Amino acid sequence: MNKFILPFCILAFSVTINAQVSFTKVTNGAIATTLSDSRSVNFVDVNLDGWEDLFISNGPEDGQNNFLYINNGNGQLLPLADDPIVQDFSPSDGATFADADNDGDLDAFVVTWHGHINYYYQNNGDGSFTHLEDVLTGNSESYSETASWGDYDQDGLVDIVLTNSYINLKNELYRNAGDQTFESITIEELTTNSRTSRSVNWVDYNGDGHMDIFVTNESNQKNELYTNNGDGNFTKVETGPVASSARGSMSSSWSDIDNDGDLDLLIANAGYFQEQNNQLFINMGNGTFQSADAPLTTDGGCSYGSAFADIDNDGDEDLLIANGYCNSNLQDYLYINDGQGNFSRDMTSLEGLPEACSFGCAWGDYNNDGFLDLAIAQCSNNTGSIQPPNSLFRNSGNTNNWLKIRLEGNVSNRSAIGAIIRTKALIQNEWTWQMRQISAQSGYCGQNSLIAHFGLADATQVDSIIVEWPSGITNVLTAQDVNQELHLQENPISGTSSVTAEEKIHIQCTPNPSNGPLNITINGIKDGFFKLIILDSLGRRIPNNSHTFNTSSTHHTDVNINLNELPVGQYYVYVQSSTSFAIASFQLH
Repeated sequence: MNKFILPFCILAFSVTINAQVSFTKVTNGAIATTLSDSRSVNFVDVNLDGWEDLFISNGPEDGQNNFLYINNGNGQLLPLADDPIVQDFSPSDGATFADADNDGDLDAFVVTWHGHINYYYQNNGDGSFTHLEDVLTGNSESYSETASWGDYDQDGLVDIVLTNSYINLKNELYRNAGDQTFESITIEELTTNSRTSRSVNWVDYNGDGHMDIFVTNESNQKNELYTNNGDGNFTKVETGPVASSARGSMSSSWSDIDNDGDLDLLIANAGYFQEQNNQLFINMGNGTFQSADAPLTTDGGCSYGSAFADIDNDGDEDLLIANGYCNSNLQDYLYINDGQGNFSRDMTSLEGLPEACSFGCAWGDYNNDGFLDLAIAQCSNNTGSIQPPNSLFRNSGNTNNWLKIRLEGNVSNRSAIGAIIRTKALIQNEWTWQMRQISAQSGYCGQNSLIAHFGLADATQVDSIIVEWPSGITNVLTAQDVNQELHLQENPISGTSSVTAEEKIHIQCTPNPSNGPLNITINGIKDGFFKLIILDSLGRRIPNNSHTFNTSSTHHTDVNINLNELPVGQYYVYVQSSTSFAIASFQLH
């Protein structure tokens, strides 16, 4: 595997796929032989050696140490001993990893239930950890389900949201102050009403560059979607199928399942030892959702964990759903995406799936072969049940190509949590855009690798890569080889660029220079939604200057805006459609 570290610059530039994969269950080593009652599973490179390590939390009421398996680079994950992160002997639940102090390594926050404290672990830089007892909620009793890092105020520091599920407890949001202290933030309803919450995601569901919050609730309480207003406040979404959903919702996972440029939503449900159907909601691209009827919404199951991943490298994301705490069905579900967002149950690729209680799940390429592997946290189905070992499945791969991208923020948080990556490649003679969001929680009690993974099928080159950083900076890279891992660093932009592909977008700004009023003429966009964003000279989004439009059949759009409140200088117009993009510069004087 080739790896390159590439600072970004703006550039001017005008087979049969779906091959099935198979998985081999790892049957030797500590993961396969150690018995535990596990909860969260996280693929994370804690020692910065380029190999994915694996964290698994354990949660029986009487307490149990967590596991951190260090990747030795030879296909083995070896248990770490004599470190605080594996010595708390608490009933742990969810866990989330990100570079909370921006020093270049991944820190951890592990939550507990049954009245124990939560744990913040600072990475010492070598994969060992120090427990900082007074950070976050480390001094208070906890009944927390999970947590997730995300930079909601775009100050370059990851903040954190916690869910709680015990009587009269409320969810919590903490703002990172940058000095190992966190400020409790009150958000109407999110942190002031009690409910039995489970999963939580930071997600830019409406594409405005701000991290929104989605929370699942059990006990037939409605799930909650909070829109980030961009000023430090959130507005609860009160209408639509996502806001009205009320089941025993455990997990939530977001993915662009139909490759149309926005994030769709899977909700995994379970009654208490009773099966419930899961739900799929399609993002319509204008901030609304439509409920989807699909086989995965009628298969039942007591579902706790979920995670999307392109397991066969065919250019679309597939889905694993983990089932547990059930009287009848303890079989996990693997679904294959047909490229249009339609899923079919795969009964053969994951042979050896245990019919045991499953909790969290996560995907990561632990052997660096370009194909995503799977880890599942196994749990005790009933009090007194024999504790099972956890499961690790190695992806045997196929002939499809791939690309992996690891981001490093500079203006943004170092882990680039919240960044959106878009790639364009010619797949089976069709130009295909894909997108990934870097997330510290990809499902309830699960965190996929922070390295974005793109299946490319028969594509021999990646035509374009666009990274929309949490800071608002947009970077572009072109003409990259397949079957490699790129390390991309956040950099300011310079110059002007546009795509010359199957859809050629042309932007003209008049007058240029302007003293405020600006007419933007856009030609070449096919029918459908596109977004227009104003960027400053460093490529950062200008607040309140992101717009979404629906083109007519003329392929010609005129946009009139007034920017007289902005200081003089150089700015950029960034236009993104479902199949292409363009950037043009203009001056204010």
